[in-house]
Amino acid sequence: MFQIADTLVSLDLAERFFCCNLDACLGECCIEGDAGAPITRKEYDTLKQLLPEVWDDLLPQARQVIEEQGVGYLDPDGDLVTQIVDGRNCVFSCYAPGGMCICAIEKAYREGRISFKKPISCALYPVRVSKLSHCTAVNYHRWKICKAAEVMGRAKGIRLYEFLREPLIARFGQGWYDELEANCRLYLSGNV
Repeated sequence: MFQIADTLVSLDLAERFFCCNLDACLGECCIEGDAGAPITRKEYDTLKQLLPEVWDDLLPQARQVIEEQGVGYLDPDGDLVTQIVDGRNCVFSCYAPGGMCICAIEKAYREGRISFKKPISCALYPVRVSKLSHCTAVNYHRWKICKAAEVMGRAKGIRLYEFLREPLIARFGQGWYDELEANCRLYLSGNV
């Protein structure tokens, strides 16, 4: 573990190679799982405001869920998460030709329709951030659907902390990331 400010960062961020391979996984991380994406209260409010801009991109079942239950809910752990459809799809998922699952929010952002890219937990994935009593844990959520991303990351020589540079800076700040990068390089050089 690395300790940076009030965070404990898993060594997986330095040790693991990672580069999303959407051609292989088809966006499975927006589909699989037992809950929606973790969101902050501010993100919840933003998602509600953005609905008119993404509404037509959403699946009909997702629109129905949002109309009946809203954009988010509290999961069994008490965390605010996006709603899901049929126990799996995030309500903000949509499908591109060929069956690739994409985020309707990110699609609208890339098309210049909105200024919000997506919830930070989605941008950071496969890293998950958890509040503990005395600090914040930053861990790699490793599972089978990201195997192709690990293979591609290894082939390209991209470490997890490098792949997630921008969202880590967005979440924790440039100084925090600079310290993480220095720690990872030192650790990987064997000089720790």
